[in-house]
Amino acid sequence: MKKTLVSALTTALVVGAASTTFAASNPFSDVPADHWAYDAVSQLAADGVIEGYGDSTFQGNKNITRYEMAQMVAKAMAKTDVSAADKAMIDKLAAEFADELNNLGVRVANLEKHADNVKFTGKLEYTYTSTRFENEDGSTDKDNNDGYVFRLEPTAEVNDHWDVHARLDGEGNMEKDTTDNVALKRAWAQGNYKNFAVKLGKQELYTNEHGLVFDETFSGANVTFGKDFKTTLLAGRINGDLLTSDHARYASIGASIDKDGNVVSGDNANFQGINLQYDSAASKLYGGLGYYHLSSDDFMTKAYADSGKEDTANIWSANLGYKFDAKNTLWGSYANNTKADSQDHAWQVQYDYGTYQDAANKGSWGWYGAYRYLGENASLCGTYDGVQQGTKGWEIGAQYAIFKNVGILAKYFDGEQLDNGKDASKLFGRVEFFF
Repeated sequence: MKKTLVSALTTALVVGAASTTFAASNPFSDVPADHWAYDAVSQLAADGVIEGYGDSTFQGNKNITRYEMAQMVAKAMAKTDVSAADKAMIDKLAAEFADELNNLGVRVANLEKHADNVKFTGKLEYTYTSTRFENEDGSTDKDNNDGYVFRLEPTAEVNDHWDVHARLDGEGNMEKDTTDNVALKRAWAQGNYKNFAVKLGKQELYTNEHGLVFDETFSGANVTFGKDFKTTLLAGRINGDLLTSDHARYASIGASIDKDGNVVSGDNANFQGINLQYDSAASKLYGGLGYYHLSSDDFMTKAYADSGKEDTANIWSANLGYKFDAKNTLWGSYANNTKADSQDHAWQVQYDYGTYQDAANKGSWGWYGAYRYLGENASLCGTYDGVQQGTKGWEIGAQYAIFKNVGILAKYFDGEQLDNGKDASKLFGRVEFFF
């Protein structure tokens, strides 16, 4: 398909030329000052976008190919000191001639990255859970929950190496028709360099043993370096309520629990950690080690240490996995808290099968089977939706993408409580929409 150059510049007139008060002097003898395209042609020529022909003519009525137009747009993309109006015009033209620009070796993705400086992703999920705990007298505590979460995750580019991230969550209960205010859960700056990355701020804390010890947030610094063998250094603060909220049933951690077993408050913990992890595309085997040190007054209970005077946690962890192929993986992990006197270790073994990856592909699916033992003083803030901290047992789950970016998940856990040997079970179901 061919276009005349004058018609191709109609976009420029609509987007940018109207805001150009004074155009540059006209370098083309065949574009008079009273020509309708005079301002756009002169301005783009002054910016080096178009060069005309050797005889100082513009030849605006000549048919040019889309590749010729793409070459002009490519020159404009290379400039960094253009006005806002010209930048908007260039972005519009680049979108129109994206295929030709790619064939010319110009990465339109880079242009889009700079043109759209802030990007938004997120998800909406509806979750139903039914949890059962058997009491000493044989009765059963039942807790059914029907809720939803709307999550928005903006990312903004700062420069070629740095960007900033955030996560905002709004939660609600479907049965009670309640809605919490949207809360800022995370906010951090991230610098990415070759084999080196740094994160600063309130950020994700997902530890390398598949989240056995932590899948939460912390405020501080995260530095990762290496390629196939990576070292991650962590330091900062963890909100005390995160350490106690999952332990209200057992009260092993956190003295601030009322008579009804509800967490009143938690003492914020100083936190340091290191992860060493090997994971290479050239190897089917992966694995690593971790160490985490926390200090908080919330550990000072007799349920945590017999003396009731221990205010620290030292947790060592290890993980190992084997990828048989693209669909089959077997892995396990272990953690031990050397400062705790009860429920001081946690471990798990899991087999994964399938191709489900956040419902990106319609029809993709997967399932898993696992056995977990989650001592609550080793798995402080684990990632699990089925097994509860302070329990052990079998868990199975499945995922299926019913449409592109729409998935359904189901999990079931059956086991017992570590402190009394009584039954524990949980049914988990979710529908999730990604955008």
